[in-house]
Amino acid sequence: MEKIKKYGLDFIKQQGVVIAFLVLVLIASIRYSEFMTYGNVTNVLRQSSMIGLISIGMTFVILTGGIDLSVGAMVAFAGVLVAKMSGSGLFVMIFFPILICTALGAVNGLIVTKMKIAPFIATLGMMMAVRGVNLVLTGGVSVRVSDDVIGSYQVIARKFFLGIPIPVWIVIIVLLTAMYVSKYTKYGRHIYAVGGNEEASVMMGLNVDWVKIRAYMFSGLLAGIAGVIFASRVGAGQPVGCEGWEMTAIAATAIGGTQLTGGKGKVSGTIIGVLIIGIITNILNLQGNVNSWWQGIITGLLLLVVVVIQSQTIREKIMDRRVRRSVG
Repeated sequence: MEKIKKYGLDFIKQQGVVIAFLVLVLIASIRYSEFMTYGNVTNVLRQSSMIGLISIGMTFVILTGGIDLSVGAMVAFAGVLVAKMSGSGLFVMIFFPILICTALGAVNGLIVTKMKIAPFIATLGMMMAVRGVNLVLTGGVSVRVSDDVIGSYQVIARKFFLGIPIPVWIVIIVLLTAMYVSKYTKYGRHIYAVGGNEEASVMMGLNVDWVKIRAYMFSGLLAGIAGVIFASRVGAGQPVGCEGWEMTAIAATAIGGTQLTGGKGKVSGTIIGVLIIGIITNILNLQGNVNSWWQGIITGLLLLVVVVIQSQTIREKIMDRRVRRSVG
């Protein structure tokens, strides 16, 4: 009986996020007849796509033991650059902002690794600086994408391929790539090693700084892609848009099972965390008479619960190790 109980608790701990997702889908399906309609499902997926992208990047950063508070500002910055450069042709207006955001991610990584600044402070400074640049470039007002290219450009966010929104396809491609890199490549193993024990990684001869820099670059790259999608969806660059997205990405990553202290977690879990937050938002919209501000309250409470559980799990593991050493 004890073994069955222990197995059941271990299963819930390991698959808790999947169980929570399925329960949420079941409740929403029963409560709202329109929840499982094609239009609503594709809408939820499309709305979750941008958060999904920056959450994947956030997962890589957190796995190394860091954090990136600048991603929301970078998404808005990429959108502003798209609108500002929309007279230069589709190729330039799409790929230049992504390149710039990747470079800013590299700067984050360099500040954290070479200047030994805490990731929270370094990326907070980057967030504030990029927000300031957005305001300087736009005067604090939205900048429309040029009428000459807006029709072709908005295909990215508004069209479907094989019945699935194009932004969702982009997330699927990035997700599969990230899962492969994290699970089957040497760099993926290095990420977990650095996040799990940085001192041991240095002793093993790993280039810890380069591992971290690449993680921040990847986070910046995905923020840039999310910004391109965001500007395509609204048809403009919004300098004050995407506020709080970094916190939503952190919450989705934690809800998905990634340990905020680094070294443990899966990208697949992060996407489920993104979907859980997306479904909660959708439920509030379908309810109609509930203020949308409740989304922040619910997401915050979920994050708090996850952090408490993670802390408890870490304490239990430390106690187990101490008991084993004392017995040995």
